[in-house]
Amino acid sequence: MDKDFKMVATTMFGLEEVLAKELRDLGAKDVKVAVRSVSFVGDKGFLYKANISLRTAIRILKPIRKFKARNEDDLYKNLQKIRWENYLDVDGTFAIGSVVNSSFFTSNSHYISLKSKDAIADYYRHQYSKRPNIDLKYPDLKIHIHIKDDFCTVSLDSSGDSLHKRGYRSSTNIAPINEVLAAGLVLLTGYTGEENFIDPMCGSGTILIEATMIACRIPANINRKHFAFENWPDYDEDLYFVIQDSLLKKISSSHFKIMGFDKAPSAVQKAKENIENANLSDFVGVHHVNFFNSKKEVFGNTTILFNPPYGERLELADLEGFYKNIGDTLKFGYPGSTAWFITSDIPALKHVGLRTSKRIPMKNGDLDCRFVKYELYEGSRKPQKTEWGTVEE
Repeated sequence: MDKDFKMVATTMFGLEEVLAKELRDLGAKDVKVAVRSVSFVGDKGFLYKANISLRTAIRILKPIRKFKARNEDDLYKNLQKIRWENYLDVDGTFAIGSVVNSSFFTSNSHYISLKSKDAIADYYRHQYSKRPNIDLKYPDLKIHIHIKDDFCTVSLDSSGDSLHKRGYRSSTNIAPINEVLAAGLVLLTGYTGEENFIDPMCGSGTILIEATMIACRIPANINRKHFAFENWPDYDEDLYFVIQDSLLKKISSSHFKIMGFDKAPSAVQKAKENIENANLSDFVGVHHVNFFNSKKEVFGNTTILFNPPYGERLELADLEGFYKNIGDTLKFGYPGSTAWFITSDIPALKHVGLRTSKRIPMKNGDLDCRFVKYELYEGSRKPQKTEWGTVEE
């Protein structure tokens, strides 16, 4: 039986608690939240399950050594103490990524990666008179070096390509939303597939796809062709397929409407292509509709979630009218709904003309954003309970 070990899942700012809940729901032990990461404990099978299933993780790291280091020589010497042949054959390839947050190290992360590469290459030369090659695109082993103050953690990257690369998106619009962020936003709304879902500015369809996968219990990375752990010497292919099959058996279908609109025919076409790539065409409808000319045409509770164009794509003079139109359309066209959207145009939110019931600080790339919620009542105004807490009106 495989032993449990510690792992670290990295994520985006603002999604740490969402990722922690995902891990607990998946069965992780000793879940601890940090900034842009969550640590947890599990076995080899859970490592596979986490990579296949987690919607808000960027990558899953397996720490293999921790040590104190106050300069590059300390780093070099300690890296040479690791028995690298346990992880990589001398004829294999490797790549290194580094993150440095330390006053002891004046070098940038690129230099730390180069110094680490030299240490590992010299280890093999000393032991075997030859060394593995570097392959930045498709390495057999991806190593992650994290230095904080005088403490260094060496980890193996079990994911390889970032987990936001789900494998379904072939077509994009000008500024597609990251899949991890899209999934995180859907989970923050509390949507589970038990009501209607609308993305009224759907672009290339990423939010729609992530929402549908949540509604149907489809593992986030089931369309991925490869994970880095498949190159590891201890990879257990039979165990991997047992894990994958158990996850596939949990897939179900939602009986509620999932719809997307966009005013651009090209965006509608791209969204349809991506939805087809994700094998979700039977569950999602995408229509050529201008949101500002639309109204709610489905019965029952509805979650509305969208990523409107930010100021970078809107002239300043248009901002006031644009956000006023969002507010007016929601107020008069979508009673009995809960609307959420993310924006970096934080001052422009006052033009929506509706009172937010929630404002969550987020990041979209380097942009400071707010994820805002509006309750669009048909009747009485009551507090609403969600798994993220009670929203008081």
